[in-house]
Amino acid sequence: MAAHLARFKGTSREHTESDLRCYLAWCAERGLDPRAAQRPHLELYIRWMQEIRRFRPSTVSRRFSVTAGFYRTCVLDGVMQHSPAEHVRRPAVPPESPTLGFTHLQFEGLLTAARQSPHPCDFALVAMLGLLGLRIFEATSADIADLGEEHGHRVLRVCGKGTKVVLVPLPPAVGRAIDRAIGSRIRGPVLLNSRGARMDRHAATRRLHRLADVAGIQVARTHPHMLRHTSRQCSMLALTCAMSRLPHATLTRAPQCGMTEPARTWTATRTIFSPPSWPPAPDKPESPAAPGSGDSRLAWPSR
Repeated sequence: MAAHLARFKGTSREHTESDLRCYLAWCAERGLDPRAAQRPHLELYIRWMQEIRRFRPSTVSRRFSVTAGFYRTCVLDGVMQHSPAEHVRRPAVPPESPTLGFTHLQFEGLLTAARQSPHPCDFALVAMLGLLGLRIFEATSADIADLGEEHGHRVLRVCGKGTKVVLVPLPPAVGRAIDRAIGSRIRGPVLLNSRGARMDRHAATRRLHRLADVAGIQVARTHPHMLRHTSRQCSMLALTCAMSRLPHATLTRAPQCGMTEPARTWTATRTIFSPPSWPPAPDKPESPAAPGSGDSRLAWPSR
């Protein structure tokens, strides 16, 4: 186990160790040596996660991927001849996440409840997750020392998945929320729990549940990742509204951002000041009147 965990570092190592301990605990309850496990045992482990623990397909797939990686390491190190997880059927996971974020009105209610909360870190938590689109571990691991300035903009240094470090610009509203959460402190974490220690994902989930109850939001399962989906939905809605106001001539091909010009049959909503794209069609000439008739529209065709 230590040899397998040595391949990871940081948060990835903690999550891998947690998922692997779940499998080792399952083996210990049944008196099974993990090195003697066969394919049927791993099939039963997947059924246990699905039917007993009621895990979602994405959770089952992630935890079994950790188990399969553990046996792959055993094969590479010569501990086992072959991996028993090679031909195990895994649950189907949709390519797109089915999780939906809050609606626009629900998010506004959540922001209002967080702003009026006596805990100063609630507003910063909702702003960092819902306006910046950070993951929960990215928000809770942010420190005061990660705040800085770059090219005249306030930025937050965020360490994401795979220890990737990015600088996230802070909108004024998010910057004010973070300043309110920090107060007079000059070091330490940005988000604190009710005991004054660093807020973790479990404490953040409890805070969101309380804020959702205060705002009157009726959601079956409120969790921090819903705010990340809310951020994406709001961004796509704002982009769609902005594109709908552009004239058709400005929608040109932009390969660098993955956008292409739509079909020529589509036209954006034109303003009242835009000239017509083409001259109007000329009027159809009137047909010549038949001889002896007073009105050409009532004349019979001549033979």
